[in-house]
Amino acid sequence: MALKNLYGVEQIYGIPYGYKGFYEPDLEIRLLTEEFVSDIHHEGGSVLGSSRGGHNTKMICDAIVDFEFNQVYIIGGDGTHRGAIKIYEELKSRKLKASIIGIPKTIDNDIALIDRSFGFDTAVEEAQRAIDSAKTEAISAFNGIGLVKLMGRHSGYIAMFSTLASRDVDVCLIPEVKFVLEGPNGLFAYLEKLLHQKGHAVIVVAEGAGEELLDQSQMTRDASGNVKSQDVGLWLKDQILNHFKTTKEDMTLKYIDPTYMIRTVAANASDNLYCGVLGQNAVHGAFAGLSGFTVGLINTYYVYIPMGEISVGRMKVDVHSRMWHRVISTTRQPQLY
Repeated sequence: MALKNLYGVEQIYGIPYGYKGFYEPDLEIRLLTEEFVSDIHHEGGSVLGSSRGGHNTKMICDAIVDFEFNQVYIIGGDGTHRGAIKIYEELKSRKLKASIIGIPKTIDNDIALIDRSFGFDTAVEEAQRAIDSAKTEAISAFNGIGLVKLMGRHSGYIAMFSTLASRDVDVCLIPEVKFVLEGPNGLFAYLEKLLHQKGHAVIVVAEGAGEELLDQSQMTRDASGNVKSQDVGLWLKDQILNHFKTTKEDMTLKYIDPTYMIRTVAANASDNLYCGVLGQNAVHGAFAGLSGFTVGLINTYYVYIPMGEISVGRMKVDVHSRMWHRVISTTRQPQLY
């Protein structure tokens, strides 16, 4: 809307299903009219679709030339931005006047430098609902355990913030903190203690937690080259059930994986506002003649960031920070190692 209403742009197109939408013959780019986009902020998911992989720098740049695009807005995480840098460099080498602008988007909130990426607040809000359900199931059963797996392959931000928001979690497991299952300091011993003291327990585990404990032979890679590990939620569920079966202690475990419910829910008010401001600032930067930048929030200020700076790595939870110490204070979990 900013392109049309503020700068009078009449032809705005959407590329379907990620980078491959630029050149796949079976996919058609879509004219984004005011009628089409006016209500999309009330919907979940993506009206254009998404995909992994499909990046071919030459074919994408050829398509940009063929379609006569002079501004390209690319939305995604660090991997998407690395692809955007290649497009920017290729167009620059061809001396073509087309701006490449990035908008950071990942609900994992692990993009370097920025305060947060849009979608994160909504993810935490929806994840808290899953934790609420796990708590209800746990306290409704004799020696009940509620286990919730949340997103966070490399960083435990969703698990950490959801734990703090709910204040019903007894154990929060994230990729940045190692844990073991067996032994006097292990997870099993602590769960036994919780069941004896409270009669129930709630566990939140980020999808990348405990990776060193999983079967490495089952690891694969997705279309973008990212490592896909064994499902830690299902693995942990089986390990806990097997342990209590061995000890012959009666218990009930309910497992909740809200991943796709979280991914597809419509953005909340905070993310709607944040996304709108990011989009408007991206447009202002492009019409100022800038290219190869990402718009983001740093120390509460909206700024333009060189794409190369935002793609150098992922943010991880600082386990020495006050925020993680708040988690320990809230859950009262010991070091499980």
